Amino acid sequence: MNGPDRSPAAGVGDSAPFSESWERLSAEIRACRLCPLGATRTHAVVYRGSPSPRLVFVGEAPGAAEDRAGLPFVGRSGSRLNAAIDVVGLSTREFGILNVLKCRPPGNRFDRAAARTCRPYLRRQLALLRPRALVPLGAVALRELAPEAPRILLAAGRPLGSPDGPIFPLIHPAAALRSRALRDRWERDVVALRDWVQVAL
Repeated sequence: MNGPDRSPAAGVGDSAPFSESWERLSAEIRACRLCPLGATRTHAVVYRGSPSPRLVFVGEAPGAAEDRAGLPFVGRSGSRLNAAIDVVGLSTREFGILNVLKCRPPGNRFDRAAARTCRPYLRRQLALLRPRALVPLGAVALRELAPEAPRILLAAGRPLGSPDGPIFPLIHPAAALRSRALRDRWERDVVALRDWVQVAL
């Protein structure tokens, strides 16, 4: 797959108003020190992908590889997600990837207080990107986007409504690395996402 723009400012488009607004928001995220994670991160992780995505994949938080690179989903989970994006058939101009948390939490333990601090950033990113649908990856992202949704193992693999519009939950790609059963589930649900995108989007 020809990867999306992998510069730290990925997502900046050709439209001057969008570009200026996105650059201001991205700079604000990278400079943020509103919670303790700002003191322990290497880089804030903003976005990678298109400035006008059909789908935005929403993960939980950066890991070690993402913290070093300043980009979301560039480690093992990112490789699996990139392969899934190929299966879905999305071009580099059709998707984006971001996280609920913008900084890596120590020990990769999700920080709910930090998520509350990051929430306005996520809202503003989605308002600028205006994707047709969102793909929450795992339980944390699903809870953030659709608090009333069923648990992830019940919700994954089928479209749901949310305050942000259509969503199509998937288990986290890292889960697919843990067992054959979850890998098989991931692969089935990715095919279901492909079929849904072809019909609905």
